[in-house]
Amino acid sequence: MLEKIAPGRLVRPVGALVVLVAIWQLVLMLTGVPRYILPSPTAVGSALIEQRALLAHHAGITAIEIVAGLIGGILLGLATALALARFRALRRTLLPLLLISQAIPLFALAPILMLWLGYGLGPKILMAMVIIYFPVASTGYDGLRQTPQGWLDLARTFGLSRRQQLLKVQLPAALPSLASGLRMAASAAPIGAVIGEWVGSSQGLGYLMLNANARLQIDLMFAALVVLVAFAVLLYFGVDAALRLSMPWHRDRVESGS
Repeated sequence: MLEKIAPGRLVRPVGALVVLVAIWQLVLMLTGVPRYILPSPTAVGSALIEQRALLAHHAGITAIEIVAGLIGGILLGLATALALARFRALRRTLLPLLLISQAIPLFALAPILMLWLGYGLGPKILMAMVIIYFPVASTGYDGLRQTPQGWLDLARTFGLSRRQQLLKVQLPAALPSLASGLRMAASAAPIGAVIGEWVGSSQGLGYLMLNANARLQIDLMFAALVVLVAFAVLLYFGVDAALRLSMPWHRDRVESGS
């Protein structure tokens, strides 16, 4: 396992990051874009160092929102997938509602949640849960439906009940498909929390970005964005590593792009 996450896999991402920063600096040199529109990489780096305490405080708040939303969204999405696979009557009612829910923009939901739940952590966590819920529920349900029929026939031969078939046969078989939804959820989790902070908050990286933009502290705004991106990347690879460890028999399909 360590061999697959060792230096060879880091060369391309690090190289791409270096190229991106070089292009960023080159654009500034060739165009002379004002600092209040696009700060230099060195200015953003200085802001990361000088404002590290402020960034750490707000990053901690956003991290709580994202992790809580991720856990809640995964549990709710998985429970929904299992219920849809188990109860046919529920599928006829709930599936159309799930599809309709995806047509509602998140920015339209955020002010309503703020009105109902206030400006604390609750609405931000719920926003993260909402954006995570659908990919987990949909991929989990698809995986449960695609269990090979031969496996189900064998389970019935051994006398397993429908509930036992669902938990002991269909759920393990659905893990590779569910893994895709979990990776999508890990990538999208920061979006819901930050949208909630943009709509109404006094803490968090989203709030800090808006506040820095209003004060024309663009280097600080970019620094907060860098911290948010770094957190999202770490969260994605953390979920990916957990998935690979939990499915050693299916590691070739769980690998993220290798």
